[in-house]
Amino acid sequence: MSQIAFWGAVELGLVYSFVALGVYLAFRVLDFPDLTVDGSFPLGAAVTAVLIIAGVNAWLAALIAMAAGAAAGMVTALLNVRFKILNLLASILTMIALFSVNLRVMGKPNVALINADTMISPFFGHGLRDFYVRPLFVGVLVIVALVLVWRFLESDAGLAMRATGANARMARAQGVDTSRQIYLGMAISNALVAFGGALFAQTNGFADVTSGVGTIVVGLAAVIIGETLLGRRGLLIALVGCVFGSILYRIAIQLALSSDVIGLQASDLNFVTAVLVTFALILPRLRRGAAS
Repeated sequence: MSQIAFWGAVELGLVYSFVALGVYLAFRVLDFPDLTVDGSFPLGAAVTAVLIIAGVNAWLAALIAMAAGAAAGMVTALLNVRFKILNLLASILTMIALFSVNLRVMGKPNVALINADTMISPFFGHGLRDFYVRPLFVGVLVIVALVLVWRFLESDAGLAMRATGANARMARAQGVDTSRQIYLGMAISNALVAFGGALFAQTNGFADVTSGVGTIVVGLAAVIIGETLLGRRGLLIALVGCVFGSILYRIAIQLALSSDVIGLQASDLNFVTAVLVTFALILPRLRRGAAS
């Protein structure tokens, strides 16, 4: 694997770290199986691309994309909390609706950002090669997001959210408004995912309506790989594991697709993804079996 391909995989892994953090909030903290991310990721990319082309500042466009993602998450929460639709089904309904929403936002299946000023544009041309600049920039944003999520989950509001996911009935008995926590958690989760989509559009130079296909699988794979490697020894370690899991996942895929010995092609991406996720799921059981 070439140096450019390696750093490209690291960059993409860092971008998808926002997805992993969002999936961790929904699945592990709230215990809410959420497929909305397959729609909120391209939503963030679509909103950002359209606004940048319209002349809006790239940072402001990304923040608006986060707000759009939060709104998508709250729609899923509304269907579940207010109308008592099963959480998984509620997220599927939102995800399906977002496909049409994303087409409406972009007006076409694909929007290019060629020669457009992005958040990363000011950092080019200062002596570092481009394939170093992008992962460094995204890495700084990932660290900021990780610290903010960690500090939030350690706060009183975060503890109430964690209590809601652990035991909603007990949390209500302690005076926690569990419905509000679900709304808040789903909003934050999908805002992070949408911000990942915004970064994806700006680092890759385009937004595509199909870019969200399989996003939930990538996020879950990152969380599972992180937990497998680092364990669940604390909240901060778990969040760091999400980031490392996302990076390792993308590097593993790049290695598999770059290997001439195996003979895999770009069209085999979904197959490689399924194999890696399956391996990550069964690895803990294999370890326990070997230990016993």
